[in-house]
Amino acid sequence: MESKGSIMMLMKLVVLQYLAVVCVAQDFDFFYFVQQWPGSYCDTKTSCCYPTSGKPAADFGIHGLWPNNNDGSYPSNCDSNNAFQQSQISDLRSSLQSNWATLACPSGNGIEFWSHEWEKHGTCSESILNQHEYFQTALNLKQRANILKALRNAGIVPSNGKAYSLSSIKGAIQQGLGYTPYIDCNVDSSGNTQLYQVYLCVDTSASAFIQCPVFPNGKCASQIVFPPF
Repeated sequence: MESKGSIMMLMKLVVLQYLAVVCVAQDFDFFYFVQQWPGSYCDTKTSCCYPTSGKPAADFGIHGLWPNNNDGSYPSNCDSNNAFQQSQISDLRSSLQSNWATLACPSGNGIEFWSHEWEKHGTCSESILNQHEYFQTALNLKQRANILKALRNAGIVPSNGKAYSLSSIKGAIQQGLGYTPYIDCNVDSSGNTQLYQVYLCVDTSASAFIQCPVFPNGKCASQIVFPPF
């Protein structure tokens, strides 16, 4: 028969395990799904480097799938015990290189970029998505959103370097997807405002696009360009 001390020790271990799970499972209200135009990443004073897998296509690339809160705050680096593992996404690597490419210098194979995104953002949704599901979900969302197609259907051609109105860009994406995007801009090497990133919002199950509860801070000019890539 177990002693009272042993039973108490076992109960304490169970409680500690429960608290550990609670601490890891962060609450959040929605995801930002963020895609970037590669030409705008490269056409800045810091420039860019093509990944070791080769120059990506002239299309929007995934930046990340980020848990966020309705008050504008967000959780980050939620589980240091769940580090990125290449083996978890080995079957997705080719698709990730095409759709979630790194453009940072020096040239890389994407592992450092994906590791950063998983450990900073993905671990905060691990109660919903494991590592493989996190990256697969982002790839699926990119295919469903298809921002480039929505823009082209509205006569907006990102790779021609022409200026378009911010309202027409938002309208084209809203028409194609059904939800209003947030447009993030940066400045090119000549000081012109250019479209850099598109934010869309996704529900907490990461299965459906939703209207964004809140947008990040920042403004774009009324006319913005898409630099060639």
